Amino acid sequence: MRVIFAGTPAVAVPALAAVAESRHELVAVVTRPDAPAGRGRGLVRSPVGAWADEHGIEVLTPARPREPEFLDRLRELAPDCVPVVAYGALVPPVALEIPRLGWVNLHFSLLPAWRGAAPVQHAVLHGDEITGASVFQLEEGLDTGPVYGTLTDEIRPADTSGDLLERLAHSGAGLLVAVLDALADGTARAEPQPAEGVTLAPKLTVEDARVRWSDPAFAVDRRIRACTPAPGPWTTFRGERVKLGPVVAAPDAAALKPGELLVEKSRVLVGTATVPIRLGEVRAAGKRAMSATDWARGARVSAGEDFA
Repeated sequence: MRVIFAGTPAVAVPALAAVAESRHELVAVVTRPDAPAGRGRGLVRSPVGAWADEHGIEVLTPARPREPEFLDRLRELAPDCVPVVAYGALVPPVALEIPRLGWVNLHFSLLPAWRGAAPVQHAVLHGDEITGASVFQLEEGLDTGPVYGTLTDEIRPADTSGDLLERLAHSGAGLLVAVLDALADGTARAEPQPAEGVTLAPKLTVEDARVRWSDPAFAVDRRIRACTPAPGPWTTFRGERVKLGPVVAAPDAAALKPGELLVEKSRVLVGTATVPIRLGEVRAAGKRAMSATDWARGARVSAGEDFA
């Protein structure tokens, strides 16, 4: 089966590599255009585009997938199917109709839960115990198409979004190839998504990543893990932003007001609405990440100071 892979970030690369190694013929990739990055703001190829360049595969970078030039090239390449992982642009019906078997999307949730751009982050943020991945038929609606297959994964107590997404990216790659195989063999069957259980997962903003110390300790922990590595959990200290690493509840510690700091010999505690939490790493503006105790020692944190 002739396939074109559509995807952009690093999380899509395991699936791209799996498709390339499968029995199907990978004839091109579609990815978002080169974008400014780094201090010099020079144009940088997406991870998917860079992988394709290294392997001698044609790269298509339409600003919008409805551009006539892109649609013409898609027709010329005549793919049977377009597997998609985190492409990052809405695909118009005219493009969806070109491949004989359409576009099939690997999405990192158990649909219809967490439709949208940040399913893994929302699963962690909301305290889900189980998540997974789904491969579904892409259509005009937001992650609404019928589902060909799913897999499940447990969300572990210390999982960050980055940890969980890495696992799902690799296990989901196998699921995607299995669906492509079934489509090629004529054995694939897509089931409509149930009307119940729909939840939405919009992209988390920098403001969403600000820690709310008035939340219970478990909610503080979830927000920090959900926003790691992106957009990056943060708070302010002495009016300047600091980023935070993983935290652990400290039910043995004396009560502290929300945001109040307490520096002990071997740990740094912060108050929440319930029990204090113990800080892991702290990264002040312009500084490297360091242990909370080293940060507190360098900052000379005084009794009564707090995060805001």
